[in-house]
Amino acid sequence: MILKAKERGDGAQLARYLLTMRDNDHVELHELRGFVSDDLAGAFQEADAIALGTRSKNHLFSISLNPPQNADADIEAFEQAVDRIEAKLGLDDQPRAIVFHEKDGRRHAHVVWSRIDAGRMRAINLPFYKERLRTVSRELFLEHGWDMPRGLEDRRLRDPSNFTRAEWQQARRAGLDIKELKAVFRKAWESSDSRAAFEQALNQRGFWLAKGDRRGFVAVDYRGEVYAVARYAGVKAKDVKARLGDPGKLPSVDQVKAQIASRMTAKIKTFIEQAERDANRRSLYGDFRKAEMVGRHQEERRQLSVAQETRWQAETLVRAARLPKGMSGIWHRLTGRYAKVKAQNEREALETLRDQRAERDALIIRQLDERQALQQDIRTQREAAQEELLHLREDVARYLEFEPPEHTRTNKPERDGDDPEPPHPPRSRRRRGFEP
Repeated sequence: MILKAKERGDGAQLARYLLTMRDNDHVELHELRGFVSDDLAGAFQEADAIALGTRSKNHLFSISLNPPQNADADIEAFEQAVDRIEAKLGLDDQPRAIVFHEKDGRRHAHVVWSRIDAGRMRAINLPFYKERLRTVSRELFLEHGWDMPRGLEDRRLRDPSNFTRAEWQQARRAGLDIKELKAVFRKAWESSDSRAAFEQALNQRGFWLAKGDRRGFVAVDYRGEVYAVARYAGVKAKDVKARLGDPGKLPSVDQVKAQIASRMTAKIKTFIEQAERDANRRSLYGDFRKAEMVGRHQEERRQLSVAQETRWQAETLVRAARLPKGMSGIWHRLTGRYAKVKAQNEREALETLRDQRAERDALIIRQLDERQALQQDIRTQREAAQEELLHLREDVARYLEFEPPEHTRTNKPERDGDDPEPPHPPRSRRRRGFEP
């Protein structure tokens, strides 16, 4: 499992994030241990209140556990991993919460511990926790027989397409996948050996080189989004400067935006809007199918929970009826029969809990398999939409190169032949297999 951890405070904000359904198909509060409250928000309020008696600001330790893409990790596998992490970091018996998230056919867990030792009223120190978690992560990959990520084997082999939340949000605004976006910059960087070549490679892909506010190199697209070249190309800033030279010789971001705007004719804008609408239709159809499946899966889980609760209540009544009361109960205690019946009830209750957990695990794994199959279809449609949007940027770049700046255009009425066709007219890229 990939383990990502952070020391933090503000339990109220963390509880809201863990319980939000905005980006998740399913959210389940699996465990609360060591808290008086039986809900997540109340539990984290307790942790915040206790921390006020100490100097600790980051009194919570939050970690996410992410199995590989197609791994069928059941609840027991998650719980064993959590217990191992707890022992490795010295957080044994500390109050903790476990929340499961499911998204795009994958299940992962979030675990939050309180770092405050209530007996001594001080925060438990977690030295070198990142290194310790890397060790646990490697052990889990080896024990489960999962393919270990290259970056976990050797830090120098980390995936350059990894991204921050800010980068993901920026790509989302542009309608692109962040990994595809970074791949564009890496290809432009790898195919060039000078600033002129790099600038040309970016222009062909619909990006224009500019000078950033901090004198670094950035790229601007037709939407006005600004991308840091070093970050998106996955190279060091000093390497960018060595190849591209002094950014001061480039126009500023505002100047590049103004140049793009001056060439944006109504024809180009209409072309862009139509192409973006066609690409968005693919995503909307996938979203509809996903919403239908998620709703059906939630109802299946609700019905299973109701059935299991009904069964539990009925079996509890049967077990309770076995225990004699009154004088008969006293006699059974004296003869030891009461203890035997009680032990039998406890065994049956434990077996029922295990059966119900296995039943729920089986349902979830079946639903995850179904959701992953749908996600593959959605991914195919999104890849087609990504390709259309990337080609759109190339076409826009050619259009803008062809169109004269607005202030140089004449105001004469258009006649046949006055507005020649661009060198590469819009192309239809509708693919087979798309269900509108």
